[in-house]
Amino acid sequence: MKFLFIFMDGVGLGSDDPNINPFIRANMPTMDYILHGKKLTTPHLHNSTDPGRSLINTKHASLFAIDACLGIVGIPQSASGQASLITGRNVSAILGFHEGPKPNPAIIDILKEGSLFGYFSQQDFRSTLVNAYPPRYFESIETGYKLPGVIALSARLAGIQLKTLDDLYHGEAISADFTGQGWRDRLGFMDAPLLSLNEAGERLSSLSSGYDLAFFEYWITDVAGHQQDMQSACNLLENFDCVLGSLINSWDFNSGLILITSDHGNLEDLSTRRHTRNDVPLLLIGSPALREQFNGELNQASRLREKFNLTDIYPAIIHSIGNFK
Repeated sequence: MKFLFIFMDGVGLGSDDPNINPFIRANMPTMDYILHGKKLTTPHLHNSTDPGRSLINTKHASLFAIDACLGIVGIPQSASGQASLITGRNVSAILGFHEGPKPNPAIIDILKEGSLFGYFSQQDFRSTLVNAYPPRYFESIETGYKLPGVIALSARLAGIQLKTLDDLYHGEAISADFTGQGWRDRLGFMDAPLLSLNEAGERLSSLSSGYDLAFFEYWITDVAGHQQDMQSACNLLENFDCVLGSLINSWDFNSGLILITSDHGNLEDLSTRRHTRNDVPLLLIGSPALREQFNGELNQASRLREKFNLTDIYPAIIHSIGNFK
């Protein structure tokens, strides 16, 4: 089994109120198709008392609710949430609080002890982070001006080279905005290659094909949540939905899973600029057999708890992939 892990920063399961939740207002035909018209919202949570039961289970996809609060008071933050997700350890509980947006020294030490990328490298599985990073990103890291986020730092600590401008130009990486338009408009690379949304979905699929784990960080969703602009949020989700449709059309359902999840809520409630304590979605797309196997691993990871949380995804991935080594 292989995985394409799409990390959507700051996406929770919100209410069915179209005045505050862009997931209700946006036109998302791909999501409607794979979830049989259901939405990524909390009204489905009445099914979540049994952690082995998905909120929604269809021919193509399964949706689960994942606790991002991890038993800690306060508002979940990016660094501790992402670190819990990628290490399988309750980093918020270890710290005693939620931490973010960037990892503090304690979180960096936890990441050095091991992560999803590190496990794949140690077991001779192939993994990659497919995002392209601009030259000034590397410059700011090397000078100490900027600290990498948890995802990029975990990849670097595992010996994975981050994708560069050259990789983007050669079709070996993808822009965080999918199309590459931001490289022209915001970064000044006026000859940066552009992709249509359909081409971006195909690119994600092709970039994943040579790896056991391909990881894409979609951090723009968290930015959109903080901005509280409903129209921009809907546009963003509609673009994502188009990319997802193209990706699914290119994906081999019998060989791998597309896994989409988040670190904390935000975008689903535009009534606030802050993160939320809402559950986050775990959306699995693939064959029923592969999803059933992954569901079993989730149950095993969470067997002493009533509910799945961020720490369950790491062991479910490594045990699923281990069965196919």
